[in-house]
Amino acid sequence: MSEQTRTDAPTRAVDKSALRDAATIIVMRDRGSQPRVLMGQRGASAAFMPSKFVFPGGAVDAVDAEVPFARPVDPVCAARLNEESPPIGEALAGAAIRELWEETGLILGQPGTWPDEAPRGWRGFAATGHLPDAGALQFVFRAITPPGRPRRFDARFFLADAETLATDPDDFSRAEDELSHLQWIDVERAQEFDLPFITEVVLAEVAERAADRAAPASVPFFRNHDESSLFLRLRGFPMQGPEAD
Repeated sequence: MSEQTRTDAPTRAVDKSALRDAATIIVMRDRGSQPRVLMGQRGASAAFMPSKFVFPGGAVDAVDAEVPFARPVDPVCAARLNEESPPIGEALAGAAIRELWEETGLILGQPGTWPDEAPRGWRGFAATGHLPDAGALQFVFRAITPPGRPRRFDARFFLADAETLATDPDDFSRAEDELSHLQWIDVERAQEFDLPFITEVVLAEVAERAADRAAPASVPFFRNHDESSLFLRLRGFPMQGPEAD
C-alpha cells in the first residue's frame, strides 16, 4: 500500500531499497465449481510492478504486530511462517488483512470490540466494528524479490475463502486508490492478464489447492539471493540446500 494513500498511516523512515517483510492475500470464491481470485491493476507510475495485475498486499507495518485477532493464525500455518524466518507470523497475518481492507474495502474479520484504541493504520478497520480474523488465512507460498529491483520484498502469500469475508465480496466502494479494475478473475483465464512472473507461479499453486480447505503442511519458498535462486519448501524440518524439493 502506498503511504500517500493512507490517511492514518504511522510516520516512519523507510529504506525502500532494503529487503522488507510483506504479505499478500489471495481471496478465492466458488472454490468447488469455477474458482475465481480477486485481483487489481497497479498504476502505470508505480515503482514496483507498474501496470501489472496483482493480488492485494504490501509491506508489514510495525503496528501489524499489535492488533487483536478474533481468531489466531492456524497452528500449522504459524509453524511454517516461523521457519527460515524471525517469529513475525502474527504481524504478517495482520498485514495481509490490513492490505485487503485498504486496497479493496473488504473486511476479513468478525464482529468484536477492540480492547484499546486501534493503532494508526488500523483505525478505519476498527471503526467498522470488526476484529481481524487471522484464523481464516492459509499460508501457501513465500517468495523473495530477486536482487537488483527498485523494491525488494520477502513476501508471504496467504489464501482466504471469500465465504469468510464479513462484507459483500463485490462491494469495493471503500477501497483506496492503489489498485484499479478490481475484479474476480477466473483462475483458468488469469494468464490472459498482464501478470508478474511470481504471480503466475503462485496462481498455479493455489489452483491446485482450490478444493483443499486444510492448511498446507508444506509451503513452496522461492528464495532469491545474490549468489543463487532456489526453489525450496518449508515443510517442518530444516532445509538442506539446493537439493531440497
